[in-house]
Amino acid sequence: MDPAAAPAPAVPDSPLADAVLARLTELYAPAADPVRAEGAAAYMKHIAPFLGIPTPRRRALSKAVLAGTGRPDEGDCTAIALRCWELPEREYHYFALDYLRRYVASCSSGFLPVLHHLVTTTPWWDTVDLLAAHVAGPLVAADPALARAMDRWIDDENLWVARTALLHQLRYKDATDADRLFGYCLRRADHPDFFIRKAIGWALREYAKTDPTAVRDFVEGARDRLSPLSVREALKNL
Repeated sequence: MDPAAAPAPAVPDSPLADAVLARLTELYAPAADPVRAEGAAAYMKHIAPFLGIPTPRRRALSKAVLAGTGRPDEGDCTAIALRCWELPEREYHYFALDYLRRYVASCSSGFLPVLHHLVTTTPWWDTVDLLAAHVAGPLVAADPALARAMDRWIDDENLWVARTALLHQLRYKDATDADRLFGYCLRRADHPDFFIRKAIGWALREYAKTDPTAVRDFVEGARDRLSPLSVREALKNL
């Protein structure tokens, strides 16, 4: 489905989100640096405007934003993520990413449509890769039935959705479903886009830290199907 044709998930009422967003914009906006913002936007291919807040400063401000706030429930996480994504500047998206990484355990399988919206809205590697490894991954680990959703996502025509499926097991180590990982790599092996080919290699390289023999054997057996980029990335540390 074209993500532009899919309606955005509803933003639930959340007093916590109201408080967080008010403090967030109050603290982030004055810290903007237009010169740094232009450089950051150019580095990210102008996928989004930036405020130009350096990462250490941004994280210090985020800590101040969250001081004294309670643990969110899924509705709070949904509201904060969606409302941050509605703001144009990328630093607000990064705040939402950090928040979801911290509180993903508060979310259930019901968060999946929100995750899909985040993955497909203003997508680039800087947000999608964190969503894959730190949100999709923990959600699937907590509810293995969601692996079937990843089985659908890997075939999605949207490359960022497929990349999320490829990378969702990135931090699983011994818990990696190797058959699923290798199957995903083969299903998208002929994809022409750099970001899919790179993700295949990255996912394999990461799993090679756990089972180098399995990855080496897989790559050797599938070398004629995998792109040179995927092979090179997969075997980089072997």
